Amino acid sequence: MRAAVIGGTGYSAIELIRLLDKHPVLEVGPIISSSSAGTELSSVFPHTGELLDLRMGSFDAKKITESSEIAFLAVPPGISQSLIPQLVENGIKCIDLSGDLRLKSPGQYEEWYKQTPAEPKLIAEAVYGLSELYSEEIKNASIIANPGCYPTASLLGLMPVIKSGLADTGSIIIDAKSGVSGAGRGVSLATHFSEINENMKAYKLGTHQHIPEIEQILTEQSGREITVTFTAHLAPMTRGILATIYVNLSQAISTKEIIELYQEFYAGHPFIRIRDEGSLPATKEVSGSNFCDIGLFSDKRTGRLTIVSVIDNLMKGAAGQAIQNANLMNGWDIRAGLYDIPHYP
Repeated sequence: MRAAVIGGTGYSAIELIRLLDKHPVLEVGPIISSSSAGTELSSVFPHTGELLDLRMGSFDAKKITESSEIAFLAVPPGISQSLIPQLVENGIKCIDLSGDLRLKSPGQYEEWYKQTPAEPKLIAEAVYGLSELYSEEIKNASIIANPGCYPTASLLGLMPVIKSGLADTGSIIIDAKSGVSGAGRGVSLATHFSEINENMKAYKLGTHQHIPEIEQILTEQSGREITVTFTAHLAPMTRGILATIYVNLSQAISTKEIIELYQEFYAGHPFIRIRDEGSLPATKEVSGSNFCDIGLFSDKRTGRLTIVSVIDNLMKGAAGQAIQNANLMNGWDIRAGLYDIPHYP
């Protein structure tokens, strides 16, 4: 099955292309880039060399539908909502990494993304692509709203304790750090080497566009209105997300019992790895992989659960999760093209 990658010059796009190139069923189809149409992929990403002898093109829905059966949209917010209808009406399955279709409320999207929202019908058709929660819906979907990187780490870390009823949902604090690649490939002062090297800083306090996404899924899954305190930080590393999450518990429970709860909740989900008691994950331990590693500590002294959830922001937080969703949509082994040992060191 040939797959188109739309928005071919970003970090998520090149990660998608790398994964497609080694996938047992999917193969790289047309690479679409409005800024680099007509140029060789290797001129933008020299590391591909002669391994991927591809020329990027401009968006043409008819040509894409003639040559592909699925499309990954790795474009900035506000763009995919106008492209997806042209593809879907021609039978192309779409996986959107942009965020245009994650929020079910058009008003929320406009408020948090500062963009004109997609048509309500298109939003309604999109399935939220966190496969550990929505696998059955994804299997039958034509449009996937691929989750954001921070929400992926946060939701996977929180969901078992939320669904169990053990969490005091009135006090959830998510303290998350991301590598600089999460800001994209564009040049800015905030991600300049001199500004971020040997430095760490919080950003978008109370205004990060992933806040309503996290709250939407927590509320939907719990049946209760949930709000969170979320703080994003930029860390001096290339890739990875570490979310340290604090939840007050509604009853006393040991770390061992919490770990057993998480292991049972994620049984049968090969990309979620629950650490043993006393072991906490680090970003490098999932680098280049589609794994989410989760460490847990129940503090009897404070009655609070600390959750440490780590992912590679470009993999489980973007391209890897998109391939995982494509596997589900087509009835393939969910691990196809993804089940690798992480890069280390």
